[in-house]
Amino acid sequence: MAVLGLGLIGGSLLLRLANLQVSAIGYDADPATRAAVAERLGAGAMAAELASAIEGADLVVLAVPLPAVPVVLSALADVGYRGLLTDVTSVKDPVRALVSTELAGARWVGGHPMAGTESSGYGAADADLLDGCAWALCLDDETALDDWLAVARWVLEVGGRVTPLTSEEHDTAVARISHLPHVVAAALTIGAADEPVGAAALGLAAGSFRDATRVAATRVALTAAMCGGNALAVTAELDALIHRLTEARQRLTAPDPMSALADWLEDARAIRAHWPPPGAKAGLGLDRDTLLALGRAGGYLTAIHETSAEAVRPPT
Repeated sequence: MAVLGLGLIGGSLLLRLANLQVSAIGYDADPATRAAVAERLGAGAMAAELASAIEGADLVVLAVPLPAVPVVLSALADVGYRGLLTDVTSVKDPVRALVSTELAGARWVGGHPMAGTESSGYGAADADLLDGCAWALCLDDETALDDWLAVARWVLEVGGRVTPLTSEEHDTAVARISHLPHVVAAALTIGAADEPVGAAALGLAAGSFRDATRVAATRVALTAAMCGGNALAVTAELDALIHRLTEARQRLTAPDPMSALADWLEDARAIRAHWPPPGAKAGLGLDRDTLLALGRAGGYLTAIHETSAEAVRPPT
């Protein structure tokens, strides 16, 4: 298999594949990254050109930021690639549209491993980063089920747990639990530095500030591409958050703000205390409707057999 783009996710994936002794080769447009990979994994793990990386590949993994996706798809089209293709981009509908226009005929299965840190680049890559991570795989109308199952088996092999969703469902979900937190973290960080007490506030900042703002340290280009590429869904979630914050403000201006806040805070505490939700093992069929129902319920696959699968399904 070929991994195109060797930043945090692509680099971690290539390291993981090397540890598992899975035949894989990487490519990155940056010569310094290529040199670093070759030094760490050996020259055989690194291709000097995209065309040589994908030659004979059973699966090509696109691991570049959204703004670079059209460039790589165009390069794949130039060398005539029409095989099985997945990606790890944080938004799916824009990639789906790009593949349909730039690489029509490719067998694309959109993917997104929910893993990462505020660091970026191959220097931050970690072979264990993807171990046990939730990995969305898009089962859209035009996605061949056999192709989807082939990529799902590969994800399980590298240690992910597969959540089946459509591209649209994925983008709506991650806007809420991934993209919106980046916007909130940025707002909290900027606000913390406001004068007249900004210096004192940052001097006192500890666990709550650290945990709530960690992703504000992410490279700006990555966050802008992620949130901007999913702008409609993020805007809707931001509007909903503003509504919830307005409710909190109203409770704080009540005659007894502590009592007024208590019920609101208890709802949040209960949800967070039971996250991640417990799940029960279940067997299920490999038809499209059953798989999507599992993902929509918050469940995930743990193994795929010839005609059935094993899954974990949260309680209803």
